[in-house]
Amino acid sequence: MGQFPAHPDEITGEWWDSVIGQMPRRWRWESIGTGQVGDSVRFHLDFPDDTGPATLAGKFAAADPTSRGTAAMLGLYAKEVAFYREIAPSLPVRTPLVHAAEVSEDGSSFLLLFEDLGPARGGNQLAGCSLEDAREGVKQAAALHGPSWHNAEILSLDWLQPNEQAAAQVKTLYPQAQAVFRERYADSLEPEYMALCEELAEVTAAIDRTPETVSLVHGDFRLDNMLFDVQGGAEPIAVLDWQTLGIGNGLTDIGYFLGCGIGDTLRRAHECDLLELYCAEMTARGVPLTVDQIWRDYVIGALHGVSTAVFSAAFVVRTERGDANFLSMARGACALCLEHGSLALLKEG
Repeated sequence: MGQFPAHPDEITGEWWDSVIGQMPRRWRWESIGTGQVGDSVRFHLDFPDDTGPATLAGKFAAADPTSRGTAAMLGLYAKEVAFYREIAPSLPVRTPLVHAAEVSEDGSSFLLLFEDLGPARGGNQLAGCSLEDAREGVKQAAALHGPSWHNAEILSLDWLQPNEQAAAQVKTLYPQAQAVFRERYADSLEPEYMALCEELAEVTAAIDRTPETVSLVHGDFRLDNMLFDVQGGAEPIAVLDWQTLGIGNGLTDIGYFLGCGIGDTLRRAHECDLLELYCAEMTARGVPLTVDQIWRDYVIGALHGVSTAVFSAAFVVRTERGDANFLSMARGACALCLEHGSLALLKEG
């Protein structure tokens, strides 16, 4: 499409006509969600004779320059646009249907226009979730991982390949991120959890580890990126925010979700059941797995929750909810990692 509106206020009637085939008489927008790397809105549209959608959802680059710069450096906006353009239509994981997906050449600006999945219940990292919500999340993880498991057609896509320059930047910046995390949360995070964060920072600096390429990995698979009871309960769940999509081992998503996602109390009570559910879902999708087979990758995968909390806290805009969110993520992930010896397994290679 060439030029595209980089902010909701830049949208014109002609643009609406070009993407949905109709021009509304009037429209307005409001902010929704709590994302820190992208800004999400809901459009309210008024069409003659109610012939078009009453609402649509949109996503744009973050207004905050720090968050926007981090997203551009890591290629997050370009990756999410490519996901919706090239992969989402062929996967059974439930994602919003997209009317427009555009990104600038330098990756610092983008636009996504979706179907509105509301009314829906937004996942809330701080509130936690029910066992049924956790089960639905695990099923969606299998819907992402199963079709891509050792699927060369998907895993060889150019834009999914690891960005070595970005990875090197993350590794270089990680000690700085840990320093910020320590200064900011030393009085809030339990000492044993902060000690694990410190040790992981040291290990990250010392080890060059290339994970095995097994499947697609969402990369930020947690409650804040999920909607439940979508479209008034017509469907149980949808998964959002595909900016961190990559290739690696799908168990990273499961370790992340059960660690920093659902809350430690629920995880401890139902960990084995949820892992068995994941294996059953994967087996039903043609990838036979057992809990014993996935255990090591699951436990190591939980460390991704620790590193994400640390790095994100330092390099996205700081908010009160963000602080609470990163502490919640760190607590849950660290609890899992300490219980199961994640760092020791990582060091073993």
